[in-house]
Amino acid sequence: QVHLVESGGGSVRAGGSLRLTCEASGRTFSTYDMGWFRQAPGKEREFVAHISWNAGVTSYAASVEGRCTISRDNAKNTVYLQMNSLKTEDTAVYYCAAGDLSGSDYPPSTFNGYDYWGQGTQVTVSS
Repeated sequence: QVHLVESGGGSVRAGGSLRLTCEASGRTFSTYDMGWFRQAPGKEREFVAHISWNAGVTSYAASVEGRCTISRDNAKNTVYLQMNSLKTEDTAVYYCAAGDLSGSDYPPSTFNGYDYWGQGTQVTVSS
């Protein structure tokens, strides 16, 4: 069992930066792939970024590629999402998720491979 808590959201102006943090409980954190997803009002939840259990592989949605960096610290049971050059369209609730994707049929960009989700943190970007 993994319990996830996101933090670091807030309100910023376009062009600004935020670093989201997801803290996990549970001794098996280091064995899980981690993902960040977001959901804007009236829209479906969408993939933002993924990092493998050992940080050897990362992937990003095209919409955030080059502006966001996902990282993790397994000693602290924490995953981060550094977001730079924020745009108004980045406004959403951001969720972190954990899952064992090794051998999974699901790519890291889909919801299905993730077993645990946090409650989300709001990011609001104004012009």
